[in-house]
Amino acid sequence: MIPAPFEYHQPSSVAEALQMLTRLPEAKLLAGGHSLLPMMKLRLVSPTHVVDLGRIEALRFIRQEGQTIVVGALATHWMVESSDVVRRTVPMLGETAARIGDVQVRNAGTIGGSLAHADPAADYPAAILALDAQMVAQNSRGRRTIPAGEFFTGLFSTALAADEILVEVRVPVPSGRSGSAYMKFAHPASGFAVVGVAALITVDGQGRCAGARVGVTGVGPVAYRPARVENSLKGAALDEKTVEAAAEPAAEGVNVNEDLFASAEYRAHLARVFTKRAVLAAAQRAK
Repeated sequence: MIPAPFEYHQPSSVAEALQMLTRLPEAKLLAGGHSLLPMMKLRLVSPTHVVDLGRIEALRFIRQEGQTIVVGALATHWMVESSDVVRRTVPMLGETAARIGDVQVRNAGTIGGSLAHADPAADYPAAILALDAQMVAQNSRGRRTIPAGEFFTGLFSTALAADEILVEVRVPVPSGRSGSAYMKFAHPASGFAVVGVAALITVDGQGRCAGARVGVTGVGPVAYRPARVENSLKGAALDEKTVEAAAEPAAEGVNVNEDLFASAEYRAHLARVFTKRAVLAAAQRAK
């Protein structure tokens, strides 16, 4: 399929891009292009204007600010995967990036584009939730910070307003004796997460769980944190039997996705299995 006719715009700064959004409210933003372009070719969306952010180099960076890792929205998956700063401070973010698509996708796709698209089977949302990250959005009036728990609002929808651009992802460096892991059951054709689970586990001096944050993607229409799993883990011994019991409600209360590849029952089962695996791996790394 060929996209419907559209006008192409290529701003060189965030300010210029925001001016275009104000002048062209029906415009679509293009980052890496792995989501928007296929949808345009299938004519699922037919924007009359496309604003390509690809030349805004000010959004393509990764740096450390104290105990926070700041990732520019146009940092590619490969940049996140290969960053020494990320590997040293928030390795789960790099581990997640490394599981996305293939080499070609990781060299072109961006963290900001993926998060703003909010695909229910995307990998980053699980890690962003478990890491308790913050998204920085900007419009012509200034910037605001959106906690990860408030960012994903539904199927392919986020808290970003129509006149806002996601410019940064701010990830706090875990403190204490912490370990993290991202485990994924990938669709064999697309590479998307049939189920993906990110876990950040902190242990005390006795090796018991002092804190747990878990993010789940692929299971429901939006990524989420399973509160009952996290609460069950806190204060518990992190042996296989205890973690397996804590992982049981991993899909509880979720409208579980179902498709030709995986039934709702199978996805719920995978949620429990991969929650257990991710928590055990994170706990081992913490110890």
